[in-house]
Amino acid sequence: MSKILIRGAKVLGGEPQDVLIDGATIAAVGRDLPADGAEIVEAGGKVLLPGLVDLHTHLREPGREDSETVLTGTRAAASGGYTAVFAMANTFPVADTAGVVEQVWRLGKEHGYCDVRPIGAVTVGLEGNKLAELGAMHESAAGVTVFSDDGKCVHDAVIMRRALEYVKAFDGVVAQHAQEPRLTEGAEMNEGVVSAELGLGGWPAVAEESIIARDVLLAEHVGSRVHICHLSTAGSVEIVRWAKSRGIRVTAEVTPHHLLLTDELVRTYDPVYKVNPPLRTERDVTALREALADGTIDIVATDHAPHPHEDKDCEWAAAAMGMVGLETALSVVQETMVDTGLLDWAGVADRMSFQPARIGRAEGHGRPVSAGEPANLTLVDTAYRGSVDPAGFASRSRNTPYEGRELPGRVTHTWLRGKATLVDGKLT
Repeated sequence: MSKILIRGAKVLGGEPQDVLIDGATIAAVGRDLPADGAEIVEAGGKVLLPGLVDLHTHLREPGREDSETVLTGTRAAASGGYTAVFAMANTFPVADTAGVVEQVWRLGKEHGYCDVRPIGAVTVGLEGNKLAELGAMHESAAGVTVFSDDGKCVHDAVIMRRALEYVKAFDGVVAQHAQEPRLTEGAEMNEGVVSAELGLGGWPAVAEESIIARDVLLAEHVGSRVHICHLSTAGSVEIVRWAKSRGIRVTAEVTPHHLLLTDELVRTYDPVYKVNPPLRTERDVTALREALADGTIDIVATDHAPHPHEDKDCEWAAAAMGMVGLETALSVVQETMVDTGLLDWAGVADRMSFQPARIGRAEGHGRPVSAGEPANLTLVDTAYRGSVDPAGFASRSRNTPYEGRELPGRVTHTWLRGKATLVDGKLT
């Protein structure tokens, strides 16, 4: 592989420096580095970050290739600056055996746009009744370390305890979709003023918060790691903050859309805003931003949930839940966290690369931008502003809530172990 010299990049938002890539590795970082025959990329003051890591991606393959495939999903990831994604288990068949997680892992290896780390199901068929083959999935070629029934809650406390006990043996983590099923029967949106006015079934905050409270106590009892998926309420923030103050091994994520959008948008009855957990109130959005800034919420995860056109272009009650997010995540984080002064770019690198890689044990990712480290990098034009056009997405699906909305920032280059996957905003 040839050498690449990234000239004049603001590493983690700092002063402009040069970064020399030699093969799969960063060879040097400093000022006025000699080119020595390297390909030159003029950064012109763009921000250079470690490759982003998404701990919560739905790639849909196998079984729902009409929505997304490993190829199209990883192309979308590279377009958004990601070099590693964790693929959720709610595929068809469910990723609850070593065979299925290895299939997803091998597809990621073949396509090469980013590393794919499969997430294994906690229970057989996501049915919540019997533990899946956690040990076999961990020992497989995929080396699974994260387990989740995302899309469904592990609602049985005994099953959840057993899962936490099992993964403790190999320092795995259970990622919980916190949704008490009995409290959300018939729910279509956040329970509150807007749901009452619209006459739609309400999804109470306590349905999320009660599961988080239970699970942090179980994690404390077992001495294991639990991760909270797509945390969405101010009350959930307070529970996680309390748990961390007790030394409980809990981590949490927030999605970009929960940092920006509120349940007021549901007044349009546009199913693009139908998501699980639902969009909450302005008060919740403020609490989530503050918690991400102070570290109570550890990471940003996209919950990239692609759906075919017909599953969203229908009446609200019949529409599928979910939004695509890989290609807009960094822009939303810039608007909500950087441009508001809540995080600097080093903080973004921490929440979108360093910490998700640490939680998921993604070797080679979430590493410092320094000599000797893997050349997993993304270059961002932070001065750019433009309207979101889903027609240009690499994802197979177009269910974005940001169509036509102006957002800041644009990923121009992505490198995976020194190999360019995105150049000047175009996939290689």
